[in-house]
Amino acid sequence: MSDLEHPLPECPIARFLTVLDGPWATLIVRELLTGPKRFTELRAALPGISPKTLSSRLRRFVLTGLVTRTAYPEIPPRVEYQLTPEGTRLQAVFDAMAAWAEQDLPRTGSFRLTDR
Repeated sequence: MSDLEHPLPECPIARFLTVLDGPWATLIVRELLTGPKRFTELRAALPGISPKTLSSRLRRFVLTGLVTRTAYPEIPPRVEYQLTPEGTRLQAVFDAMAAWAEQDLPRTGSFRLTDR
């Protein structure tokens, strides 16, 4: 069974984190909040992401209804990814995360993770 075939958890927060797992997932959504993008545009906007990771995340988003994938019958073929209305509602979540980070996390410097 692939990671896309697992049932989603009952807990809403666990469900959210299952779909938007890891930093790449949230950064992909951040890029799509500005409008439809092609695969190559997303890769260029996210230095360091592998094509396999980007493809996997986009496939998961399509399966969960956050993103639509539109293939245009052109030569060369053109495929665009766009947030659905459900995906677009993540803007409020991202705004809240940004506001919290601005208020409560330092912009520069470093921090140390320790076990207490």
